Amino acid sequence: MPTTSHRSLVGRRDEIDRLLALVRAASRGEGGVLVLRGEPGIGKSALLDHVERATAAEFQVIRASGSEFEGELPFAALHQLCVPALAHLDELSAPYRESLLVAFGLADGTPDPFRVGLAALELLATAAGTRPMLCVVDDAHWLDTASARALTFLARRIAAEPIAMVFAARDQEPVRGLDELPGLTVGGLSDTDARALLAEEKTVTLDERVRDRLLAEARGNPLALIELPKAGGFAPPAPSPIASRIERSFRDRMAELPVDARRLLILASADPTGDPVLLWAAAGRLDIDVPAASAAAEASGLIRFGTRARFCHPLARSAAYRAAEPKQRHTAHRALAEVTDAETAGDRRAWHRAQATTGPDEQVAAELELSASRAQARGGVAAAAAFLERAAALSLDPAKQTERTLAAARTTLEAGATDAAADLLASVDTATLDVPQHASVDLLRGRIAFVQGAEGAVRGPDLILRAAERLAAADPERSREFFVAALEMGLVVGRAAGVLDRVLDAARSAPPPSGPPDLLDALVRLTTEGHHAGVPALRRVLTGDDAGWTKTPALATVLAGELWDIDLHATIVDWLVRTGRDTGSPMTIRLGLSQVALHAVLTGNFGRAMAAIGEEEAIADAVGDPPQLYPRVHLAAMRGRRREVLDLFAEATTRGSGQLTANAHWATAVLYNGLAEYPAALDAATRAVASGDLFLTGIALPELVEAAVRCGKDSVARSALDSLTARTEPAGTTFALGITASVRAMVSDAESDHLEALRYLADGPLSVHLARARLRYGEWLRREGRRREAREQLRTAHEQLAKIGLEAFTRRAADELRATGEVARSRSGPSYDHLTMQETHIARQVAAGATSKEVATRLFLSPRTVDAHLRNIFRKLGITSRRQLKDMPDLRDAELSS
Repeated sequence: MPTTSHRSLVGRRDEIDRLLALVRAASRGEGGVLVLRGEPGIGKSALLDHVERATAAEFQVIRASGSEFEGELPFAALHQLCVPALAHLDELSAPYRESLLVAFGLADGTPDPFRVGLAALELLATAAGTRPMLCVVDDAHWLDTASARALTFLARRIAAEPIAMVFAARDQEPVRGLDELPGLTVGGLSDTDARALLAEEKTVTLDERVRDRLLAEARGNPLALIELPKAGGFAPPAPSPIASRIERSFRDRMAELPVDARRLLILASADPTGDPVLLWAAAGRLDIDVPAASAAAEASGLIRFGTRARFCHPLARSAAYRAAEPKQRHTAHRALAEVTDAETAGDRRAWHRAQATTGPDEQVAAELELSASRAQARGGVAAAAAFLERAAALSLDPAKQTERTLAAARTTLEAGATDAAADLLASVDTATLDVPQHASVDLLRGRIAFVQGAEGAVRGPDLILRAAERLAAADPERSREFFVAALEMGLVVGRAAGVLDRVLDAARSAPPPSGPPDLLDALVRLTTEGHHAGVPALRRVLTGDDAGWTKTPALATVLAGELWDIDLHATIVDWLVRTGRDTGSPMTIRLGLSQVALHAVLTGNFGRAMAAIGEEEAIADAVGDPPQLYPRVHLAAMRGRRREVLDLFAEATTRGSGQLTANAHWATAVLYNGLAEYPAALDAATRAVASGDLFLTGIALPELVEAAVRCGKDSVARSALDSLTARTEPAGTTFALGITASVRAMVSDAESDHLEALRYLADGPLSVHLARARLRYGEWLRREGRRREAREQLRTAHEQLAKIGLEAFTRRAADELRATGEVARSRSGPSYDHLTMQETHIARQVAAGATSKEVATRLFLSPRTVDAHLRNIFRKLGITSRRQLKDMPDLRDAELSS
């Protein structure tokens, strides 16, 4: 592949080699990404230009850049990047084509936000089908939020495509998602290379002392070495950042230009699209002599005009914009607004109008509010927040200003900018608020506090409680909704923090429901009167004709566990998955898939659990969030994988959620009981139970009893059994009765209890607990000296445990069987033992008859990537075809709808 030289690339051989290796791999169909990081002027843009020139003969090169002055127009940078590939738009499937058209504001509608990235992937992969593609993204630290998410998504999924992506970003301005991609820090030049670069600059003759001063001040920054000599070479009297000094150099060059050339540069700096048609039209509005002005501007080296107007460096554009007087900037934005099409680019027009406005303007504010609504519908939450904040600032009516500020705070929080949301709320004059508005402020402050760390997470529910209490008289129904919201938040914090109990205590004074007792009443009754009174009330609410739990599905899944009702849990999970798929809500489908995994763990279908976890992780990655941890904790615990459980425990502790930590303690107890390390199991189970969390306490009590009995802590075991019975007896389900009998057998040492447990558990889907109950019975028989009967039970338990994949308990069963004089037959593990979570999902879907394209849609991958995964799956499983996947019994039970 050819290379070219450039004066600002002195000393950059290693960086160039890394970039060329990336594009060579892409030319072989092995796509990849690299993020160049460094201070302004360090040479990132020069490296991008170099790799662009070096690959121009072989590659299609498409380019985009973030814009400091563009605001938060959703998908603006993604649109820039995709414009050259839009000729292939008609080759996409209809849903993807529609997603891109809506995201780019070219059609009405609400796209599925986390499918926009997949649609862009299909578009670029289609365009790269005949010729490899290089995607260059400069100023990535200024990308709009929606584009940053979509481009990060793209970068993670091009491994099987002939596409290379190179980003350049400032190292002090992290961009969510980009920081997780492969990166390369571009540092300052060595003294030798800096002198060599300075020697190449023939524009000025420098005194030796001036040269030494320049070298010291530039600290190896190439642009500083090139630009500062043009400004005389001396640093200003007071220290200032290199970027500011370079901008000053650009401003000095701009000051020497004719007036029209300066006005044209200001106009170009205010338009981030670089569209020359738009630029010339706006220049015409300002009576600029375009031929003369553009020639003078280009001659200065600050800008060049072609298919796009491009400044010589991002700092040059910044310098042009900052050098303008406020009136000049307003004039430029006004001209751009006048020539921007209101139909095809309404949001950009509204933004230009807002930047051109010097005082309150209700018409512009209303237009921005409309743009915010459109942006939010297109997934541009950060854009909506920016529009609403500006709309509030331009509002004439104090009431509308307050409403717009509150809306801006809400959307800013949704965009993840908690500090900015808090600042917006602080600007609201609470003395002027009515009761509902005051409650909204409390609710927002509670949500902000909740995500600001452990201390705030405890304070958040209390703030929402305050909102509920404010509304008690004015809006009783909404007040009760806020009480339930505080409950859900308290549930996540964990009962150990005392938040849940404070919420429930306050809920006793909540206004009564307008109809029959609801979820809030049932929870208060459970807390104040115990399980015998509370469980029937909960059951009526959760299983009645009015499925009110659909408003609080996360809480409903926990309560189904508290009721020991596996069928109700399955109903809620099915609703979550279907609703998530129908609405495209990432939060709903992720909750549903996590609960699918949990249900599958409880019922012993580990392959399905892995598949659901794999899909949830794919969606989490698509929306830029960390994956849910608790289903992985439950699965790893049951499989008995020490290292994985301990690693997940450490991660759960780092994340800091009380309930997540309780999950981790439960998982550790299961692990150590499986490994027969009972003192460690006792310690972990004690911690899990101490939290007092709904569902988790109940499911951890059997682990506590088993560990306590094995450690000879009889009083601890009996106390834990009493606590368990108090929960399971009112529930009365087969699950509850079977677990209780199995646990009671360990304390009573009575064979009748073992047999009762097996009878109950054999009638349900809980194969994990049935196999463990059979193991305990076999162990009891061996201790009683009934070796032949023990062998029969232990042999069956060993087979069941091995088939499910409970590795630690399988080894424990083998040890017990060996103690009876029989060696357990070795069994190969399930097929999915060799696969990753994502590979398991792909294998199960293909085994159920899904095409690569269908699987790709579900996992947000390209079909080519799915095929690459399939090749790995075939290799790991020792097969060669999709048909053979269908013949594997532990992969055949996949459900394409779940």
